[in-house]
Amino acid sequence: MRRATVRRDTKETQISGSLKIEGRGRYEISTGIRFLDHMLELFAGHGGFDLTVHAKGDLDIDQHHTVEDVGIVLGQLFAQALGDRKGINRAGYFVLPMDETLAVVALDLGGRPALVYDDRIKVRLLGDLQTELVADFFGGFVNHAGANLHAKILYGRSSHHKIEAVFKCFARAMKYACSKDARLKDQLPSTKGLL
Repeated sequence: MRRATVRRDTKETQISGSLKIEGRGRYEISTGIRFLDHMLELFAGHGGFDLTVHAKGDLDIDQHHTVEDVGIVLGQLFAQALGDRKGINRAGYFVLPMDETLAVVALDLGGRPALVYDDRIKVRLLGDLQTELVADFFGGFVNHAGANLHAKILYGRSSHHKIEAVFKCFARAMKYACSKDARLKDQLPSTKGLL
């Protein structure tokens, strides 16, 4: 079983998290931002990951530190749980229709952080989440997971559906990328022999 536990304490946030990659989609999420909680619950459920995240942040100032740092912790959890990454599929993608919305996420766990993110959101808030911070969440994730991630909404009307579709795609793409290929169990997923 690939598992990890991370604790991140700064002057702005205190976050603890745990992850089991071969989970059953169980979660316990509390960030102080209910819409972010909901997205992380979707991520755990659709990825089949067991995920716990408890965050306390300086929400009286702004949501930025909390959202970005939760992304950082999620990236650290996956980096730790994946270990040397031998035998994993490494890359994954998923295309998801959610009612009138269509989203795509493609990612590579090859060790090089990069983010291309386009959600076409025009509103400032979704529930209690500042929508511009979703990109910061994914930025924190890619930089600490050693991943590159491309997320795009192709079209849609509902801002809620757009963000939800991105997180569901992210979950399914991660599920595949983290999965092991039994034929390649002792090999790094790179022809360079190094990630």
